[in-house]
This record gives sequence, structure tokens and C-alpha cells, in this order.
Amino acid sequence: MRALLVVNPKATTTSGRTRDVLIHALRSDLKLEVAQTEYRGHARDLAREAAEDGTVDLVVALGGDGTVNETVNGLLSHGPGEKVPRLAVVPGGSTNVFARALGLPNDPVEATGALLNALEARRERPIGLGKAMTEGLPDRWFTFTAGLGFDAGVVGRVEEQRRAGRKSTHALYVGQALRHYVTQREQRRSGPVALEMPGHEPVPGLVLAIVSNTSPWTFLGNRPVYPSPLASFDTDLDVFGITRMTAFGTARTVRQILRSHSASSDDATPVGPSGKHVVSYHDARHFTLVSQEPAPFQVDGDHLGDRSRVSFTGVRRALRVIV
Repeated sequence: MRALLVVNPKATTTSGRTRDVLIHALRSDLKLEVAQTEYRGHARDLAREAAEDGTVDLVVALGGDGTVNETVNGLLSHGPGEKVPRLAVVPGGSTNVFARALGLPNDPVEATGALLNALEARRERPIGLGKAMTEGLPDRWFTFTAGLGFDAGVVGRVEEQRRAGRKSTHALYVGQALRHYVTQREQRRSGPVALEMPGHEPVPGLVLAIVSNTSPWTFLGNRPVYPSPLASFDTDLDVFGITRMTAFGTARTVRQILRSHSASSDDATPVGPSGKHVVSYHDARHFTLVSQEPAPFQVDGDHLGDRSRVSFTGVRRALRVIV
């Protein structure tokens, strides 16, 4: 099998020595070409070239969720299809939500072993993805989440800190979330975002809107976060929103999304957050988020600037993943 390994040399949790060991292990089973990313968007360009070349069977992304997202967008530059190379992931970031949602070990060496076992067993899984569309801008595929409003604002703050030299840690995200909460007092009371979904009345006043393609939405260390516990790679998209972020209500919702997502009995339906200001929808194929003013927007933890209108669609069986 001919494969391309896309390596982010700045990946948080992999050293050069670790990467060399992983490359050696993969070359034992694959006709492997290795390419290191050199700029933002480079993983997308490399994956697109591999897909267009037509001779690559597999693209392996070694890096964090940002590297994976770029790789997916490169593979799907011309849309899903049987000729699109398969995807494999070796986690190398600080959180690795997508890899962990697939059930892969968070350690890159263990994940490489799992990948080699999956290749030997010819084991793959078709997964659904989300697609975000803004008029005048390229469509953006996402693997596990997108968001408009408060959560994307936190992502933007974290990226600013990282550009200033701070290391990406869970403590950094929590700290910036608290800072953002304090500084966004007016928008916490009445958000600018409205949810428009076919067959439903519009839902205005959202402070945040989190779109999930799988669950958990993210991790705090080893602790999963569940705003939409029913979200799955096998369904369309889930939406979680909050119309008002009071101190008490927000603390209650945070406790709910951090608790175990399963009810007491094994076959019970997973329980998600609830409350007066909580909005949630499961398995939605098409919907649009509209903001009265440009609001922060993110996909898979990557801040993409401000948007006033973003449409979403769930695409089932969009990509085949070795897992």
C-alpha cells in the first residue's frame, strides 16, 4: 500500500526522535513518503495533491486536530468518492479529540501500533463529517466540531496566546474561557446568534452555538466534555446552544456537560444538558447560524475569524478511516 505521512513538526507531544521511530515502524508495512508541513494550510495542500495524484492509497496525519482537519479538507477538495484515499491518524497534539473519538490511544507510539494492526486486518470505518458553508468563502469540512459565538471567541483568545509564545495546555483554555466570560458581559445576557432550521421556528438570542459531529466535544485532560452526548460519526449533526449565561446557570451547565453522559441503566438514552436557557437538537441534516453582528467562528478548534452567516450540512459516510 502506498501512503503519504503528513507530519506537523511542531506537534505538541511528539519529539523528533519519536517521529523517527514512528516513521520507521510505518515503513515496515507501507510504501511510505514523508512530508513535513511548513506553513498553515500546508497539510491541506499535501493531502489534496495526494488525492489528485491517484496513486496514493492512504494519507496518515501525524499531529493535532488542526493538522487532521487540514488533511481532511485536502482529501475532500473535490468531494467524497470511492477514489479518495483513506485517512489514518497518529495523535500528536495536546487534545487529539478526533483520534480519541475514534477510540485510538492518545499516545502516538501506541496509536501507531493500533494503526499497523488495523492495516494488517484490513479494518476501516466510513464516517460522517460536517461541512460549514459561508457565501464568498471556501467550504470547510470538520471532523468533530464547529462553533459560532462564545466558544469560538475562547479559541481565538487561545490562538493569540499561542502566537505570543504560550504553550497550548488545558489550563490555558480554562483561563481564557474565564477571561472571555468576564469581558463579554453584554453578550452573555442576550446573544447575537440565531439558529434557523427547516421545519422549526428560528431560535434567536444564542450566546454560543456548538455544532458536534461526534461526542465528546473535547477533553479537559482525560475528562471528556459532553454538550451533545448523542452526536455520532454515524448520524448527521447535533447542535447545542445557550441563550443566556448567568453565573449560576453557566456553572450548572458546565457540571452537566462534565458528568458521565450515560444514564444509570446500560441501555438508557444518554442524558445531555438541560435547562431554561439550553437549546439542543440531534441528528440535524441542514441548518444555518445567523449573527446580528460578525461573531467568532471555529472549526475543529481552529479560529477562522468572524462570520455573520454560516450554513451547515451533515454528510454521512464522507470518508473512510483506518481504525
